[in-house]
Amino acid sequence: MNRSRLARFTVTLGSFACVFAFAAASGGCAIGHLIGGMLQNEEYQKLVETPPEYADLSGKRIAVVVDADLSVTYNHPKLVEMVTTGVTMRIGRDVPEAAVVHPQTILAWQWRTPQWNAMPYADLCESLNVDRVVFIDIYEYRLNPPGNRWLWEGVCAASVGVIEREGFDPDMFADSFNVTSNFPSVTGVERTAASEGQIETGLLAQFIQKTAWLFHDHLEPKYPDKYRPEAQAQR
Repeated sequence: MNRSRLARFTVTLGSFACVFAFAAASGGCAIGHLIGGMLQNEEYQKLVETPPEYADLSGKRIAVVVDADLSVTYNHPKLVEMVTTGVTMRIGRDVPEAAVVHPQTILAWQWRTPQWNAMPYADLCESLNVDRVVFIDIYEYRLNPPGNRWLWEGVCAASVGVIEREGFDPDMFADSFNVTSNFPSVTGVERTAASEGQIETGLLAQFIQKTAWLFHDHLEPKYPDKYRPEAQAQR
């Protein structure tokens, strides 16, 4: 057992000892409730191995292309670049033998081709010379509730489609999904409790992760509504 694991074991053992001593002083029923609660919390923190929703990126040349409404990009001009870069890097890292086109190459192509989002899907593959296009169309992005800038309530929602160059109909998505992320996970977070940068960073990190998860094996919370990532980070 290495030092870090030994330290975590010692802290955990000490915590159990303290809790048990307190419960013993409080009566036998308290012991059962406390142990039951601790076991329930452990269950909520479980991660399960999850296969990809779409598994045919391995060994392919791939472009990640992101689109968003003009009203969204006007208020968040770096959004498309951040999502393109984040999803591309994760697919390149986590999908076996995936050959991803560099995100700056994609962004430069979009700049040179202003009508790219009106092109037939098959032409996107041809123009970018790739086997697969992961097309992310962001239809909602906000950091506050509608009409209330005094609270943080981040939402990023997109449709994600896969275009196959050699597919039966390359002008149609071979598969499509909807991805929605919310950050923070609790409601009623006041503006003074966090900065805009912190909210945006947390929201995009979650959205990029969930989008990339569509395409590779990963560990996912068994109980997403109960899972506490901050507790997992302390282990």
